[in-house]
Amino acid sequence: MSELESGIAAYLEELQRKNVSAHTLNAYRSDLRAFLAYFSPPDSAPLNPSAFEVLHIREWMAHLHQTRLSTVTIRRKVAAVRMLFQYLVREGAARANVAKLVRLPKAPQKLPAVMTAEQTGVLLDGAGPKSEERPFPQRDVSILELLYGCGIRVSELVGLNVEDLDISQHWLRVRGKGRKERQVPFAGKAGTALTAYLDVRRPAIEERAVFLNHRGHRLSDRAVRAIVKLYATTLLGDSSIHPHSFRHAFATHLLSDGADLRSIQELLGHARLSTTQKYTQLSLTDLMHVYDQAHPKA
Repeated sequence: MSELESGIAAYLEELQRKNVSAHTLNAYRSDLRAFLAYFSPPDSAPLNPSAFEVLHIREWMAHLHQTRLSTVTIRRKVAAVRMLFQYLVREGAARANVAKLVRLPKAPQKLPAVMTAEQTGVLLDGAGPKSEERPFPQRDVSILELLYGCGIRVSELVGLNVEDLDISQHWLRVRGKGRKERQVPFAGKAGTALTAYLDVRRPAIEERAVFLNHRGHRLSDRAVRAIVKLYATTLLGDSSIHPHSFRHAFATHLLSDGADLRSIQELLGHARLSTTQKYTQLSLTDLMHVYDQAHPKA
Protein backbone atom coordinates (compact mmCIF):
# COMPACT_ATOMS: atom_id res chain seq x y z
CA MET A 1 0.00 0.00 0.00
CA SER A 2 1.39 3.43 -0.95
CA GLU A 3 1.93 6.21 1.60
CA LEU A 4 -0.90 8.24 0.09
CA GLU A 5 -3.30 5.31 0.19
CA SER A 6 -2.42 4.42 3.77
CA GLY A 7 -2.72 8.09 4.75
CA ILE A 8 -6.22 8.27 3.27
CA ALA A 9 -7.20 5.05 5.05
CA ALA A 10 -5.92 6.36 8.38
CA TYR A 11 -7.74 9.66 7.91
CA LEU A 12 -11.04 7.91 7.14
CA GLU A 13 -10.59 5.77 10.24
CA GLU A 14 -10.13 8.93 12.29
CA LEU A 15 -13.35 10.38 10.86
CA GLN A 16 -15.15 7.19 11.82
CA ARG A 17 -13.76 7.39 15.36
CA LYS A 18 -15.04 10.97 15.56
CA ASN A 19 -18.48 9.57 14.76
CA VAL A 20 -19.15 11.74 11.71
CA SER A 21 -22.36 10.97 9.87
CA ALA A 22 -22.44 8.05 7.44
CA HIS A 23 -23.29 10.47 4.61
CA THR A 24 -20.21 12.63 5.31
CA LEU A 25 -17.96 9.59 5.65
CA ASN A 26 -19.16 8.13 2.35
CA ALA A 27 -18.67 11.45 0.55
CA TYR A 28 -15.10 11.83 1.86
CA ARG A 29 -14.29 8.22 1.02
CA SER A 30 -15.55 8.63 -2.56
CA ASP A 31 -13.76 11.96 -3.13
CA LEU A 32 -10.44 10.82 -1.67
CA ARG A 33 -10.44 7.53 -3.56
CA ALA A 34 -10.96 9.46 -6.80
CA PHE A 35 -8.08 11.77 -5.79
CA LEU A 36 -5.87 8.72 -5.16
CA ALA A 37 -6.85 7.19 -8.51
CA TYR A 38 -5.90 10.37 -10.39
CA PHE A 39 -2.42 10.36 -8.87
CA SER A 40 -1.91 6.60 -9.38
CA PRO A 41 -0.43 6.10 -12.87
CA PRO A 42 -0.82 2.55 -14.29
CA ASP A 43 2.90 1.67 -14.15
CA SER A 44 4.09 3.55 -11.08
CA ALA A 45 3.23 4.29 -7.48
CA PRO A 46 1.29 7.44 -6.58
CA LEU A 47 3.07 10.49 -5.23
CA ASN A 48 4.04 10.46 -1.58
CA PRO A 49 2.13 13.10 0.42
CA SER A 50 5.41 14.95 1.12
CA ALA A 51 6.10 15.24 -2.63
CA PHE A 52 2.92 17.15 -3.48
CA GLU A 53 3.26 20.69 -4.76
CA VAL A 54 0.66 23.37 -5.46
CA LEU A 55 1.00 22.65 -9.19
CA HIS A 56 -0.16 19.06 -8.64
CA ILE A 57 -3.35 20.28 -6.97
CA ARG A 58 -3.95 22.84 -9.73
CA GLU A 59 -3.49 20.15 -12.38
CA TRP A 60 -6.00 17.92 -10.59
CA MET A 61 -8.51 20.81 -10.32
CA ALA A 62 -8.10 21.49 -14.05
CA HIS A 63 -8.97 17.84 -14.65
CA LEU A 64 -12.11 18.23 -12.54
CA HIS A 65 -13.15 21.26 -14.62
CA GLN A 66 -12.58 19.30 -17.83
CA THR A 67 -14.92 16.55 -16.66
CA ARG A 68 -17.63 19.26 -16.44
CA LEU A 69 -18.32 18.81 -12.74
CA SER A 70 -20.32 21.57 -11.12
CA THR A 71 -18.55 24.27 -9.14
CA VAL A 72 -20.22 23.06 -5.96
CA THR A 73 -18.92 19.51 -6.53
CA ILE A 74 -15.39 20.74 -7.23
CA ARG A 75 -15.43 22.86 -4.07
CA ARG A 76 -16.53 19.82 -2.05
CA LYS A 77 -13.76 17.64 -3.48
CA VAL A 78 -11.08 20.27 -2.82
CA ALA A 79 -12.40 20.69 0.74
CA ALA A 80 -12.03 16.92 1.29
CA VAL A 81 -8.42 17.02 0.05
CA ARG A 82 -7.66 20.06 2.21
CA MET A 83 -8.88 18.19 5.29
CA LEU A 84 -6.82 15.15 4.30
CA PHE A 85 -3.61 17.19 4.01
CA GLN A 86 -4.37 18.97 7.27
CA TYR A 87 -4.43 15.54 8.90
CA LEU A 88 -1.27 14.39 7.08
CA VAL A 89 0.64 17.52 8.16
CA ARG A 90 -0.45 16.94 11.75
CA GLU A 91 0.79 13.34 11.54
CA GLY A 92 4.10 14.39 9.99
CA ALA A 93 3.38 12.64 6.66
CA ALA A 94 3.23 15.85 4.59
CA ARG A 95 5.32 19.03 4.65
CA ALA A 96 2.48 21.49 4.02
CA ASN A 97 -1.21 21.64 3.27
CA VAL A 98 -0.71 22.40 -0.42
CA ALA A 99 -4.44 22.06 -1.12
CA LYS A 100 -5.06 25.08 1.07
CA LEU A 101 -2.79 27.20 -1.14
CA VAL A 102 -5.05 26.97 -4.19
CA ARG A 103 -8.04 29.23 -4.66
CA LEU A 104 -11.46 27.60 -4.67
CA PRO A 105 -13.73 28.30 -7.65
CA LYS A 106 -16.41 30.81 -6.75
CA ALA A 107 -19.72 29.15 -6.01
CA PRO A 108 -22.80 30.62 -7.71
CA GLN A 109 -25.26 32.29 -5.36
CA LYS A 110 -28.27 30.14 -6.13
CA LEU A 111 -31.34 30.56 -3.99
CA PRO A 112 -33.51 27.48 -3.48
CA ALA A 113 -37.07 27.45 -4.76
CA VAL A 114 -39.47 27.60 -1.83
CA MET A 115 -43.02 26.33 -1.62
CA THR A 116 -45.56 29.01 -0.79
CA ALA A 117 -47.69 28.68 2.31
CA GLU A 118 -50.62 27.82 0.03
CA GLN A 119 -48.71 25.05 -1.74
CA THR A 120 -47.54 23.62 1.57
CA GLY A 121 -51.11 23.68 2.87
CA VAL A 122 -52.42 21.87 -0.21
CA LEU A 123 -49.73 19.22 0.15
CA LEU A 124 -50.23 18.60 3.88
CA ASP A 125 -54.03 18.80 3.82
CA GLY A 126 -54.27 16.61 0.73
CA ALA A 127 -51.86 13.99 2.02
CA GLY A 128 -54.35 12.76 4.62
CA PRO A 129 -57.03 11.49 2.23
CA LYS A 130 -54.47 10.41 -0.37
CA SER A 131 -52.46 8.44 2.17
CA GLU A 132 -55.41 6.09 2.70
CA GLU A 133 -54.47 4.52 -0.62
CA ARG A 134 -50.98 3.76 0.74
CA PRO A 135 -49.92 0.78 2.92
CA PHE A 136 -48.79 3.00 5.84
CA PRO A 137 -51.01 6.11 5.76
CA GLN A 138 -50.36 7.34 9.30
CA ARG A 139 -46.59 7.07 8.80
CA ASP A 140 -46.66 9.06 5.56
CA VAL A 141 -48.72 11.90 7.03
CA SER A 142 -46.53 12.02 10.14
CA ILE A 143 -43.37 12.26 7.99
CA LEU A 144 -44.73 15.21 5.99
CA GLU A 145 -46.03 17.01 9.07
CA LEU A 146 -42.72 16.68 10.94
CA LEU A 147 -40.62 17.74 7.96
CA TYR A 148 -42.59 20.98 7.71
CA GLY A 149 -43.56 21.40 11.36
CA CYS A 150 -39.95 21.06 12.62
CA GLY A 151 -37.79 21.94 9.62
CA ILE A 152 -35.54 18.97 10.31
CA ARG A 153 -33.22 17.37 7.76
CA VAL A 154 -34.19 14.02 6.25
CA SER A 155 -31.18 12.42 7.99
CA GLU A 156 -32.45 13.79 11.31
CA LEU A 157 -35.94 12.47 10.62
CA VAL A 158 -34.89 8.90 9.82
CA GLY A 159 -32.41 8.99 12.72
CA LEU A 160 -35.16 9.57 15.30
CA ASN A 161 -35.59 6.87 17.96
CA VAL A 162 -38.64 6.46 20.19
CA GLU A 163 -36.68 7.72 23.21
CA ASP A 164 -36.07 10.99 21.33
CA LEU A 165 -39.78 11.86 21.48
CA ASP A 166 -41.46 13.84 24.23
CA ILE A 167 -45.07 13.71 23.07
CA SER A 168 -46.57 15.40 26.14
CA GLN A 169 -44.23 18.42 25.93
CA HIS A 170 -44.09 18.49 22.10
CA TRP A 171 -40.30 18.20 21.80
CA LEU A 172 -37.97 16.15 19.61
CA ARG A 173 -34.33 15.42 20.27
CA VAL A 174 -32.55 15.35 16.92
CA ARG A 175 -28.95 14.63 15.97
CA GLY A 176 -27.73 17.02 13.30
CA LYS A 177 -24.48 17.42 11.40
CA GLY A 178 -21.45 16.32 13.38
CA ARG A 179 -23.79 14.37 15.68
CA LYS A 180 -24.71 17.59 17.48
CA GLU A 181 -27.92 17.20 19.43
CA ARG A 182 -30.62 19.84 19.75
CA GLN A 183 -34.19 20.10 21.00
CA VAL A 184 -36.85 20.99 18.43
CA PRO A 185 -40.49 21.76 19.21
CA PHE A 186 -43.29 20.45 17.05
CA ALA A 187 -46.75 21.89 16.47
CA GLY A 188 -50.19 20.53 17.24
CA LYS A 189 -50.89 19.03 13.81
CA ALA A 190 -47.52 17.31 13.75
CA GLY A 191 -48.15 15.99 17.26
CA THR A 192 -51.56 14.63 16.30
CA ALA A 193 -50.13 12.93 13.22
CA LEU A 194 -47.20 11.49 15.20
CA THR A 195 -49.47 10.11 17.92
CA ALA A 196 -51.73 8.48 15.32
CA TYR A 197 -48.71 6.84 13.72
CA LEU A 198 -47.20 5.61 16.99
CA ASP A 199 -50.50 3.87 17.79
CA VAL A 200 -50.10 1.66 14.70
CA ARG A 201 -46.28 1.44 14.57
CA ARG A 202 -45.17 -2.19 14.43
CA PRO A 203 -41.41 -2.47 14.97
CA ALA A 204 -39.23 -5.53 14.50
CA ILE A 205 -37.68 -6.98 17.66
CA GLU A 206 -35.49 -4.40 19.46
CA GLU A 207 -35.99 -1.80 16.71
CA ARG A 208 -35.99 1.70 18.26
CA ALA A 209 -36.40 3.77 15.09
CA VAL A 210 -39.53 5.91 14.95
CA PHE A 211 -40.15 5.60 11.22
CA LEU A 212 -40.20 2.06 9.88
CA ASN A 213 -40.31 0.28 6.54
CA HIS A 214 -42.57 -2.67 5.70
CA ARG A 215 -40.19 -5.05 7.51
CA GLY A 216 -40.38 -3.07 10.74
CA HIS A 217 -36.84 -1.68 10.45
CA ARG A 218 -35.56 1.87 10.16
CA LEU A 219 -36.80 3.74 7.09
CA SER A 220 -34.03 4.97 4.78
CA ASP A 221 -33.65 8.57 3.62
CA ARG A 222 -34.09 7.34 0.05
CA ALA A 223 -37.50 5.93 0.98
CA VAL A 224 -38.52 9.27 2.54
CA ARG A 225 -37.48 11.08 -0.66
CA ALA A 226 -39.67 8.69 -2.65
CA ILE A 227 -42.62 9.28 -0.33
CA VAL A 228 -42.30 13.07 -0.60
CA LYS A 229 -41.95 12.89 -4.39
CA LEU A 230 -45.05 10.72 -4.68
CA TYR A 231 -47.29 13.12 -2.74
CA ALA A 232 -45.81 16.24 -4.32
CA THR A 233 -46.33 14.83 -7.82
CA THR A 234 -49.87 13.65 -7.05
CA LEU A 235 -51.10 16.73 -5.19
CA LEU A 236 -49.06 19.58 -6.69
CA GLY A 237 -47.90 18.12 -9.99
CA ASP A 238 -44.32 18.97 -8.98
CA SER A 239 -41.82 16.10 -8.84
CA SER A 240 -38.94 18.46 -7.95
CA ILE A 241 -40.09 18.82 -4.33
CA HIS A 242 -37.90 16.85 -1.91
CA PRO A 243 -37.58 16.58 1.90
CA HIS A 244 -35.28 19.62 2.11
CA SER A 245 -37.99 21.69 0.39
CA PHE A 246 -39.96 21.51 3.66
CA ARG A 247 -36.93 22.81 5.57
CA HIS A 248 -36.67 25.80 3.23
CA ALA A 249 -40.40 26.43 3.55
CA PHE A 250 -40.27 26.12 7.36
CA ALA A 251 -37.54 28.77 7.66
CA THR A 252 -38.91 31.13 5.02
CA HIS A 253 -42.46 31.07 6.39
CA LEU A 254 -41.23 31.65 9.96
CA LEU A 255 -39.18 34.63 8.80
CA SER A 256 -42.09 36.05 6.79
CA ASP A 257 -44.30 35.84 9.88
CA GLY A 258 -41.86 37.79 12.04
CA ALA A 259 -39.52 35.22 13.62
CA ASP A 260 -35.98 36.49 14.22
CA LEU A 261 -32.95 34.96 12.52
CA ARG A 262 -31.29 33.82 15.74
CA SER A 263 -34.32 31.75 16.72
CA ILE A 264 -34.54 30.23 13.24
CA GLN A 265 -30.81 29.45 13.40
CA GLU A 266 -31.37 27.51 16.64
CA LEU A 267 -34.36 25.62 15.25
CA LEU A 268 -32.50 24.64 12.08
CA GLY A 269 -29.30 23.72 13.90
CA HIS A 270 -27.11 25.96 11.75
CA ALA A 271 -23.59 26.46 13.12
CA ARG A 272 -23.32 29.88 11.43
CA LEU A 273 -25.86 32.67 11.22
CA SER A 274 -24.67 33.38 7.66
CA THR A 275 -26.19 30.04 6.59
CA THR A 276 -29.57 31.11 7.97
CA GLN A 277 -29.34 34.56 6.36
CA LYS A 278 -30.02 33.14 2.89
CA TYR A 279 -33.68 33.02 3.94
CA THR A 280 -33.56 36.80 4.31
CA GLN A 281 -32.57 36.95 0.64
CA LEU A 282 -35.49 34.70 -0.25
CA SER A 283 -37.92 36.94 1.62
CA LEU A 284 -36.48 40.03 -0.08
CA THR A 285 -36.88 38.32 -3.46
CA ASP A 286 -40.55 37.68 -2.70
CA LEU A 287 -40.96 41.26 -1.49
CA MET A 288 -39.47 42.66 -4.71
CA HIS A 289 -41.80 40.46 -6.74
CA VAL A 290 -44.81 41.89 -4.87
CA TYR A 291 -43.44 45.41 -5.37
CA ASP A 292 -42.93 44.89 -9.10
CA GLN A 293 -46.45 43.51 -9.47
CA ALA A 294 -48.26 46.08 -7.35
CA HIS A 295 -46.45 49.42 -7.40
CA PRO A 296 -47.69 51.78 -10.13
CA LYS A 297 -44.20 53.15 -10.78
CA ALA A 298 -42.40 49.78 -10.68
